[in-house]
Amino acid sequence: MDYYSKQISKLIEEFSSLPGIGAKSAQRLAFHVLNMPMEQVESLSSAILEAKKNVKYCKFCYTLTDDDICPICKNPARNHKTIMVVENTRDLAAYEKTGKFEGVYHVLHGAISPMLGIGPNDIRLKELMVRLEQDVDEVIIATNSSLEGETTAMYISKLIKPTGIRVTRIASGVPVGGDLEYIDEVTLLRALEGRTEL
Repeated sequence: MDYYSKQISKLIEEFSSLPGIGAKSAQRLAFHVLNMPMEQVESLSSAILEAKKNVKYCKFCYTLTDDDICPICKNPARNHKTIMVVENTRDLAAYEKTGKFEGVYHVLHGAISPMLGIGPNDIRLKELMVRLEQDVDEVIIATNSSLEGETTAMYISKLIKPTGIRVTRIASGVPVGGDLEYIDEVTLLRALEGRTEL
């Protein structure tokens, strides 16, 4: 039996299709939106549409941005000779919150996972290798401490080693199986400072 009208049910269904949103959260969000003033609802829907239309990949690091080049890559004060490799834009944001990393990033948009059918060609590895043809001193691999993250780190290390560029891995402090985006800034900073040669 349907408790709600078609449009309310549809709204709840759309919210519940989002990651991390269960049935109860979807219901709460739907009713919250329905109780919001029309201007706020229009502003929310406009922000979603504009972001979807205008957000793209940075030409250099492949993070999400609404410009051709992201603010980090544009910044001449950043050390462009040190590149930190992360799995996604949320991991980049987690490191930026520490305020201590002065280099630039490379976002892979995934990790190698044979079980899920994700190979080296399915993430932004070719683009990383093209960047390494420039003047780069160090690549810091900051993938998650999961099986996929470790596999990706080892693969990248083997690719880069022959170039003579220094390759390091963030240190422990990041728990095994932990996702970077959920880890506090102090732990992330310790992991960065204690990185090791691969």
